[in-house]
Amino acid sequence: MATDVVTMDRIVSLSKRRGFVFPSSEIYGGVGSTYDYGHYGVLLKTNVKGEWWRSMLQERDDIVAIDSAIIQSPRVWEASGHLAGFSDPLVDCRTCGRRFRADHLDQAQCGRRPSLHPGEFAECDLTEARDFNLMFETTVGPVRESGSTVYLRPETAQGIFINFKNVLQFSRKKPPFGIAQIGKSFRNEITPGNFTFRVREFEQAELEFFVPQDGNDLEWFQQWVTARKKWYSDYGVRADRLRFYELTPEERPFYAKAGIDVEYLFPWGWGELESIAHRGTYDLDRHIEYSGKDLQFFDEASKAKYTPILIESSAGMDRTTLTMLIDAFDRETIVEGEKQTERTVLRFHPKIAPVQVGVFPLARNKPELVERAQGIERGLRPAFRTQYDEGNVGQLYRRQDEIGTPFCIMIDYQTLDDATVTVRDRDSMKQDRVGADALAGYLSERLG
Repeated sequence: MATDVVTMDRIVSLSKRRGFVFPSSEIYGGVGSTYDYGHYGVLLKTNVKGEWWRSMLQERDDIVAIDSAIIQSPRVWEASGHLAGFSDPLVDCRTCGRRFRADHLDQAQCGRRPSLHPGEFAECDLTEARDFNLMFETTVGPVRESGSTVYLRPETAQGIFINFKNVLQFSRKKPPFGIAQIGKSFRNEITPGNFTFRVREFEQAELEFFVPQDGNDLEWFQQWVTARKKWYSDYGVRADRLRFYELTPEERPFYAKAGIDVEYLFPWGWGELESIAHRGTYDLDRHIEYSGKDLQFFDEASKAKYTPILIESSAGMDRTTLTMLIDAFDRETIVEGEKQTERTVLRFHPKIAPVQVGVFPLARNKPELVERAQGIERGLRPAFRTQYDEGNVGQLYRRQDEIGTPFCIMIDYQTLDDATVTVRDRDSMKQDRVGADALAGYLSERLG
């Protein structure tokens, strides 16, 4: 039975202990809000991205992929409006030396009195708010000079827009169709925090879906809202922790006809995972204006030329991975007679679990058991994400529970007699006896 609610302290501790996420540059004191993914974090995040790609490419025939450059012409960011308007209001405290977002003072902690917000007591000396551009600036070439300034992209979407014509030519697609991309983006956040939720370097998964100007654009928008709801549901995100918040006209950009923010209930409150937006023709129109290039679509059948309407889905992969980690976290008390023990378990959906099958021998000092266990693990490896381990049986189970492994296979002395093994289910802890030659089918049926 579950006994405790998830907290960020527990998530951060588990992430480091089990090799999901570490503070970056930790041996040198770290760099604020930067993190390195360990082995299991890499596997988890890779699986999350892989399932996103599956939903976009493998399950559909109207989306193509692209991988655009991180460094693009500064003109791209002029056209997109990032150079002029991609900023947050910044205030400094002359007393404690810390910086805060002016519009988030009610969520920040004062440097001198953590129980208060900045500006809530007499010693606070806040500057006037000023705009702070969130783009990271760098230079191209060996010498910093006029014209060499470029920016690390703050989003991946613009790389799709500027390649719209290229994609049309090679893909032989026509609206409605989409272009999808996963890639790194960079934002010089004033107040990053909440572990990997708000960081300065992150991965985005973006779909730009281009539809004709035939009056069905809002229908397409609703179809994508439904599709994204199904995606989160398919991978086990709890419905009571997920909401699709409809933006009001005042909350949307002036050019947006509709907008939905996908939000998850984190331990600190609701936070945005993804935005789904009807962006009209704004993005392509801006690049047509600034580049002087024709990015319209010519329909051979109707002989009509038009700028397609854009439906966008933009999701943070680091945030989604963190969501899967938090949503899977559980601590429970196990009662066996008069004995009570606690275990921590990550109940990942099998498709995103870093390891799907753990295999180990009952005793690591018995060569015949070790050899048999290693042989079974090698045989399962081509079809499943497997891991061989050895040691104390109870500790092995607890380690795999905290990694989120759905099934563990124990090779014992009975295996040597009748070629059967013990298969333990992560969630129920029920154990089945299964023939070694039937393992692949048994696991395939349950892992999906």
